[in-house]
Amino acid sequence: MRLSILACLLAFSAVARAEVIDIDNAQLEKLSSSGVPVIDIRLQSEWEETGIVAGSRLLTFFDDKGRYDAGAWLEKVKPIAKPNEPVIVICRSGNRTKPVSQFLSQQAGYTTVYNVKHGIKGWIAAGGPVSRATSTIAACKTDKTC
Repeated sequence: MRLSILACLLAFSAVARAEVIDIDNAQLEKLSSSGVPVIDIRLQSEWEETGIVAGSRLLTFFDDKGRYDAGAWLEKVKPIAKPNEPVIVICRSGNRTKPVSQFLSQQAGYTTVYNVKHGIKGWIAAGGPVSRATSTIAACKTDKTC
């Protein structure tokens, strides 16, 4: 009985510590500059259209029909950031990253997940710099990581 209560308390405390934090552009810049990885979950066509935040890891979550394989995607995230390490998630407008951030936090055990609340569109509108995605796409395709 004591062991089951202890297990429940430990499980609850792990869930209670997990959090999704909506961030703005200034926080995105500060966190990414300090080494927190940025995972861009958009489609390749979107990366090519707008460019990417410099240093972003390109890892599509939803395909063009809205389908996804959370388990396969998570296996590609783990080499980028472990569950006890912070991670930033970005998409076009912040809508797709909400459920992805919640998945990382609530189901995959990531303790600190930053969601860029206005996405790459908000970043660009505020004058945030973007890099062309061509070489990053080529590299991740070669490594089979995007």
